[in-house]
Amino acid sequence: MTDTALSERSADVIVVGAGPAGSTTAYYLAKAGLDVLLLEKTAFPREKVCGDGLTPRATKQLVAMGIDVSEEAGWLRNKGLRIISGGNRLLLDWPELAAYPDYGLVRKREDFDELLAQQAVKAGARLYERCNVAEPLLDERTGRITGVRAKLGEEKAPAAFYAPLVVAADGNSTRLSLAMGLHRREDRPMGVAVRTYFTSPRHDDDYLESWLELWDRRGPQARQLPGYGWIFGMGDGTSNVGLGILDSSAAFRELDWREVLRTWVASMPEDWGFTPENMTGPIRGAALPMAFNRQPHYTRGLLLVGDAGGLINPFNGEGIAYAMESGAIAADVITQAHARATDAKRELALNAYPKILKDTYGGYYTLGRAFVKLIGNPKVLQMCTQRGLTHPVLMRFALKLLANLTDPTGGDAMDRIINGLTRITPNA
Repeated sequence: MTDTALSERSADVIVVGAGPAGSTTAYYLAKAGLDVLLLEKTAFPREKVCGDGLTPRATKQLVAMGIDVSEEAGWLRNKGLRIISGGNRLLLDWPELAAYPDYGLVRKREDFDELLAQQAVKAGARLYERCNVAEPLLDERTGRITGVRAKLGEEKAPAAFYAPLVVAADGNSTRLSLAMGLHRREDRPMGVAVRTYFTSPRHDDDYLESWLELWDRRGPQARQLPGYGWIFGMGDGTSNVGLGILDSSAAFRELDWREVLRTWVASMPEDWGFTPENMTGPIRGAALPMAFNRQPHYTRGLLLVGDAGGLINPFNGEGIAYAMESGAIAADVITQAHARATDAKRELALNAYPKILKDTYGGYYTLGRAFVKLIGNPKVLQMCTQRGLTHPVLMRFALKLLANLTDPTGGDAMDRIINGLTRITPNA
């Protein structure tokens, strides 16, 4: 390899994966003046399985990155959550908080991820598309990562990229983490999301809609499933319709989730348009790794962000906000470490990353794991979904808890209760 080619493929940091976690990491690193390579296995625009609905928590991260979130720029704003369960319907506006905006957003992942990647490029990151990372390059003496091997372009030409630090933002499958010996924790919840799109008159709905009752009706007695269905208007003539299920159900591995989705939408009013002839694409599914299901989040020069580190919220299956937040945290830790004078001092700074994540999310995720176990009990689940909506104050508290939307200081009594609970809960 020539000196020029070597310099083009060397950097201060390599970020593997240009989803929300990777692009956010690359953006903040580049903004801080570091040389960053952002490696994406596909080419933009590309589709991802997602509900496409963003809470105020994710919206805050977009605003912080300087993304134009106006309706003129193609975003549909939403005011809150419409919850349907037990024959009841409840409209909950997003809470008014100092820490977060009072609106959410909707946008297809087909171009959402590209917007974030381009923002990272504008900040100075070097993006390689169609760069499929196969394995880490390791120092034989220390086992520390020194770069990655990849196949580049449509011709899949072998390539090597070099950096003293690598960020794994390569999603749930995270081949990079597995190659470094970081395997999934079996004691952490997993979920699955399946979704499709329909042309529908409900496309411009300004509330995200959540149905808390999903049923398996195959046997003589119907079983309620721990999860929820969603209907999110996209503002472009279509609605994103899908469901998320937790693995705390015995039916988790038995059921054909695509069939569950078809059965569910078949029960909807005909004038909503959720019929096979109005489906604009296939039903697709994806795994949801939750509650720090891969640890440690830093080892031997490798940092894990987003789905690679299992940062999905176990309460509601939200991933984008935590992907972006963890990317920003990782970038700050790396930037501070980069400024240290010796390897030992840099390592000291880098080793703080897992602790910062646990201090930030650990107690909340532990509560979420308890919640997952609780609703795995059919009787508890049925009581919550049948009776919860008859208590609006309780549901407002639940919205703040499940969406993780509280003011960290001050705030109302609900905020103080939730913040107190997360502080005293072990952050394993």
